[in-house]
Amino acid sequence: QVQLVESGGGLVQAGGSRRLSCAASGRPFSSYAMGWFRQAPGKEREFVAAISWNGGNAGYADSVDGRFTISRDNAKNTVYLQMNSLKPEDTAVYYCAAARIRSRFDTEYGYWGQGTQVTVSS
Repeated sequence: QVQLVESGGGLVQAGGSRRLSCAASGRPFSSYAMGWFRQAPGKEREFVAAISWNGGNAGYADSVDGRFTISRDNAKNTVYLQMNSLKPEDTAVYYCAAARIRSRFDTEYGYWGQGTQVTVSS
């Protein structure tokens, strides 16, 4: 079992920045690839970013590539999502998740956090 707890959400103005954190406990954090997903009201959950177990490889959705950066600190059992140049369309509940392999597909992720709300005002 892996327990995941996100933090760092809140209200931010368009063009601003926010850093989300996801703290993990349970099985060795470094065993898992980690991903961030988001779900806006009335929309399906979508992939945002993912990072390999050692941080050596990362992938992004086209909509956030160049603005968001995923990183991890295995010593702190934490994965981060740095979000810059935020847009109103980035408004969503953001979830972190753990998987055996890095993937864009939410079905590959067996463990999920409770989510943190990010609201970007125009």
